[in-house]
Amino acid sequence: MIVDILLILAGLALLVVGGDFLVRGAVALALRLGIAPVIVGLTVLAFGTSAPELIVSVAAALGGQPGIALGNVVGSNIANVLVILGATAVIAPVLSHDNELKTSWIYAVLASVLLILLCFAGPLIWWHGMILLTALAVTLFLQVSRARQGVSDTPELHDDHAAPASIAIWLAIGLVALPIGAKILVTGASDIARGFGISDAVIGLTLVAIGTSLPELAASVASALRGRADMALGNVIGSNLFNILAIMGVTAFFGPLDVPVEMLRFDLWFMLATTLLLGPFLLRHIAIGRIAGAALLAVYMAYTVWLLA
Repeated sequence: MIVDILLILAGLALLVVGGDFLVRGAVALALRLGIAPVIVGLTVLAFGTSAPELIVSVAAALGGQPGIALGNVVGSNIANVLVILGATAVIAPVLSHDNELKTSWIYAVLASVLLILLCFAGPLIWWHGMILLTALAVTLFLQVSRARQGVSDTPELHDDHAAPASIAIWLAIGLVALPIGAKILVTGASDIARGFGISDAVIGLTLVAIGTSLPELAASVASALRGRADMALGNVIGSNLFNILAIMGVTAFFGPLDVPVEMLRFDLWFMLATTLLLGPFLLRHIAIGRIAGAALLAVYMAYTVWLLA
């Protein structure tokens, strides 16, 4: 048991470090190649911050643990709204007047509905992945088109003129740390699940999901401490969208992925509900204050207790 816990902690540490270095290197490389900063934000940065979830889900799929693969994505999306936004709002109210964010939220809701429909048509295989990746391509095209027209207010990224050697080192660290971290995290989590008689799906929905969401949590809390709590909304919505379309789209090619019955009955619908929960705050420009943030955290705690009961 102690060895498994150490494996999980080591895996989480490698995922966080690897994800950070991969994002740093990918962004620096893209900017050196002359790619517009706003496009980097919508594509390279979005993919980079979802790298831990992608690697873990693919590793779980290859290891014959579809519950962890799917639970990681569903659980991460739930945690993004309830934990990341909840923790951020406790530090500082979260409010956004960005109309483009409403559009991204609608995309995230539609992506959630699409995933639910495909799961009911499961097990997930390559053609499900093709549908999700096609939806991702369409979404990216629409977002990039709006960004080029000056509609999007995606934060600008600035090239710090990183040396090619530094970029290469950052990318190498990220590309090595991520798969190793994913492998030992999935191994440790699976061993603990079997030891306690807990299903892979529950482990994926809780421990693995929280672990792979740590980069988003760290970024959102840091933004709140710097007086930019509004950025947490964009971070969460963008991450949820990519988790479904990109990560499940790619992971489905390593299927077939059987969808646990308990996910079809509740967890997928709960994921959709948490996404819809953002609607009133976005559509009416209502701030997510400290009380609401605490309530979100309480709901997540209740959900976790219910899963483990």
